[in-house]
Amino acid sequence: MPSAERLPGNRAPKNPKTVAPSAPGGSAYRDEVLKWCAEAGLDAAGVAPAIPLERARAQIESRIEHDLVNGMKFTFWRPERSVRPDLLVEGARSIVVGARSYAHSDPPVEIDGPVARLARYAWIDHYGDLKRSLTEVAAQLRRDGHRATVFADDNSVVDREVAHLAGLGWYGKNANILVPTKGSMHVLGCLVTTADLPALPVVEDGCGACSRCIPACPTGAIVGPGVIDANRCLSWLLQKPGVFAPDHRVALGDRIYGCDDCQTACPVNKRETLREPPPGARAGIDVLALLSADDRALAEVSDTWWVHDRDMTWVRRNLLLVLGNTADPADRRVASVLTAHLAHEKSVVRAHAVWAAARLGLDELIEPLRSDTAPDVSAEFARLPALRHDL
Repeated sequence: MPSAERLPGNRAPKNPKTVAPSAPGGSAYRDEVLKWCAEAGLDAAGVAPAIPLERARAQIESRIEHDLVNGMKFTFWRPERSVRPDLLVEGARSIVVGARSYAHSDPPVEIDGPVARLARYAWIDHYGDLKRSLTEVAAQLRRDGHRATVFADDNSVVDREVAHLAGLGWYGKNANILVPTKGSMHVLGCLVTTADLPALPVVEDGCGACSRCIPACPTGAIVGPGVIDANRCLSWLLQKPGVFAPDHRVALGDRIYGCDDCQTACPVNKRETLREPPPGARAGIDVLALLSADDRALAEVSDTWWVHDRDMTWVRRNLLLVLGNTADPADRRVASVLTAHLAHEKSVVRAHAVWAAARLGLDELIEPLRSDTAPDVSAEFARLPALRHDL
């Protein structure tokens, strides 16, 4: 397929103001579009109709009604829009859905001290590569006279539902889309277009009686097949602003962004041959180094993460929890970073530093804060954790 490099200034053409009457469509053209997807680097692709996502709308409303959302925005924020891909592009008829695999083997982590673990999809900027691939396909559709706009890693459309409707895979019991023989370790995105592309058949359920993902969740967040309780989901709790849920701090372990446990338990993913890690892949980060750094350095490290309001308070909070769960209290650097954060200007940071110090048995560090009148700090002293069992 022609690449974006052939375009002036390496920029994709703008959407045409009108769709050319002779713009191609049909099954043969759809197959050509899917070929472009593969050439652009997508690991799987499919086609869905640009229609209202009625099932997704009903599921969103049910999750809200049963208090399973826990403040999440994303596609829950304005479901009247996120379930209407037909409104995203004037005259939309089809949705091309693409998937990029992040099923990579672990890269080496050489860090002296506690390590905070990243979920696989965050080891590199997979969404950036996904968007570039979809943009190439969209550019060709525009050259052929169609409108085409890319949507990935945003709130515009319920990407898992369109992926299911596009024939990419079935819904696993962990609510992820499982691509046949390839598993669920994919980032998903789509482009909405005016091209008339016949949809591919929906993939039937492939989980059967298997439910290994459900007990694999460290907090029991999978409360029913395909139903996730965001009040317990570590991936969301790491992103949600405010005080981290006390009942799930120990279960957090060494995670700093995302959680892979329900996926690594899945036998479909186990059958997927892991690829070599891509250049620059980063599976873990240095907890002590980042807690010693300023917010600008934290922002650089977390550049591709979703951080509420890009406020590094929440990254510090999470790092302190990992510190409490994994650090060696005999390491002098640990006491140093804790002392600094126990004096932090923000009470929510001080509160999580109190928890980490108590969990490490460094009670002498927190004694001066017993007179701290901030409500979140006082609350920590009312529920100090037990000493970590391995200390």
